[in-house]
Amino acid sequence: MKYLDKLNFPDDLKKLKESELNLIAAEIREFLINSIAKTGGHLSSNLGVVELTVALHYCFNFSYDRIIWDVGHQSYTHKILTGRKNEFNSLRKKDGLSGFPKSEESIYDSFNTGHSSTSISAGLGIAQARNLSGGGYNVVSVIGDGSMTGGLVYEALNNAARSDGKFIIILNDNQMSISKNVGAMSKYLTELRSAPKYIEVKKDVSELLNSLPIFGSKMIKILEKTKDGIKYALLPSVMFEQLGVKYIGPVDGHDIGNLINVFNKVKKFDKPVLIHLLTTKGKGYKNAEKYPSKFHGIGSFDVTTGIPLSEKKGETYSEIFGKTMCKLSAKNKKIVAITAAMPSGTGLEFFSKAYPSRFFDVGIAESHAVTFSAGLAKGGFTPVFTVYSTFLQRGYDQIIHDVCIQKLHVVFAVDRAGIVGDDGETHQGIYDLSYLSHIPNMTVISPKNKFEFQKMLEFSINEFDAPIAIRYPKGTASEIFKEYFEEIKFGKSEYIFDGEDIIIIFVGNMADTAFKVYNMLIRAGFSPALVNARFIRPIDLELIQDIENRFEFVFTIEDNVETGGFGGGLNSELIKNGVFNKKIYNFAFPDVFVKQGSKTEIYKEFGLDSEKIFEKIICFIEKYKSLC
Repeated sequence: MKYLDKLNFPDDLKKLKESELNLIAAEIREFLINSIAKTGGHLSSNLGVVELTVALHYCFNFSYDRIIWDVGHQSYTHKILTGRKNEFNSLRKKDGLSGFPKSEESIYDSFNTGHSSTSISAGLGIAQARNLSGGGYNVVSVIGDGSMTGGLVYEALNNAARSDGKFIIILNDNQMSISKNVGAMSKYLTELRSAPKYIEVKKDVSELLNSLPIFGSKMIKILEKTKDGIKYALLPSVMFEQLGVKYIGPVDGHDIGNLINVFNKVKKFDKPVLIHLLTTKGKGYKNAEKYPSKFHGIGSFDVTTGIPLSEKKGETYSEIFGKTMCKLSAKNKKIVAITAAMPSGTGLEFFSKAYPSRFFDVGIAESHAVTFSAGLAKGGFTPVFTVYSTFLQRGYDQIIHDVCIQKLHVVFAVDRAGIVGDDGETHQGIYDLSYLSHIPNMTVISPKNKFEFQKMLEFSINEFDAPIAIRYPKGTASEIFKEYFEEIKFGKSEYIFDGEDIIIIFVGNMADTAFKVYNMLIRAGFSPALVNARFIRPIDLELIQDIENRFEFVFTIEDNVETGGFGGGLNSELIKNGVFNKKIYNFAFPDVFVKQGSKTEIYKEFGLDSEKIFEKIICFIEKYKSLC
């Protein structure tokens, strides 16, 4: 490549002529397609912001200026232009290049992001810190139109309008989040995009007004009001300016020359300004343009066909969830389904087509989704809110106040629980047991396999009448222990195998690992019991009694952080019931933020693979028997 392989970025970018920047953009786009085809990653969103990112780095100096990327998965071009191109073969791999901005990775990443709707709040805070310290740098927050459904955005805009000092907000409008955008904001932006009458009239009036002689400040104010009057008359509403933030746009987000012109002008503004850019998600790669959701986050794929290289092994938990919801809803007309901009990722596409009037996509607005579900429950329906574990964190206050205090029958289908792997710290679902299990009136369950998952859904929806969360992992659904199944009863665990002296209790997704450990112990001459916890809250009191009467060594295995997890809850119940003389070890993640890597690598690193668990159990037992 003429530019990418020879230039020293970002310094050499500013030495180029504007006419050469489109060539740079073309090389970056080619590099991204070929690189992500090998490593996997977020392709569609990054292809859509190539010209935007090139223009930003041409106009600003982000070793001094600050840029905050909302969500951050669209920062690949930014990483290339800040000297990290040669690290892309390690993208999203263990100890490799992060798929998101990381301040510890580069001085050019000024704020870590991973969830949506945060960049305006963070940018405003950085801008105010600059004002207080007397700095002069620019602050640029980039946010997608999908993120504009998040309430945090409007809290930030409300404050930005009352703020002094320069602050640039770039609204990257590609009409998509992960799935197609929904709601009033999406409609509003569509109206802004499709206002050629306003754009044409504004151009004609501007040319006319510019040709007139201006005499004094009064005439200037009259002309400004005239242009504003046209704007307010021809557009349905100029919401951003009514909030007090100057609006510029719509602007072609793929026209580098025009972007440079706009950016250089707004750098002179001393008040918050929002630039509305129109871009195409997946720009320059026909497969991604045609199927932007499919290429939002994708594994390795064939560049020519766009077909993933890894073979699908079986149904995922998300797919099973969607199909089971349809099956149950055919008989139960009170079931309604809620998602926060994730119908495809959560498996609800099946439901949305079968029962469109009972399907609600609220956009990226998890807090609203929880309280909205509470309202549906209060109105006599059975809402099932399906959401990734990491995103449910955003609705914590609403879970407590609006669902659990009123003991409303809301079913939380918590997808991507446990380790998700290559998206890293912001997406690992290893905190949900901790933040759900201590809430009064909340029941938390987790299935050992696909068959139990379907039964748990049926139990939660048709046989229960209070807040309940089912947590299940990312990926292919396990079929382990399919011949072992006891009827689900409230608060009861399930013995897979009985034994003596040693009991291993696992939570949901750890069934496969626990079974391997069990077999290792059998071969080592032990006779352990193997128990499926099923209920994380409440913990089975009969199991507590069993431990007191029959077992000396107790081991729990879960894919949650240790504090607040199942193991800690079991320990507490044992103490509460006067059981003190047991040797207990809880296998869980330490209280850390787990970085990116494959599931296998992460489990091994933290001692949660079957070999290390077995070794620890043997040493633990021998220690107490004074044999080592």
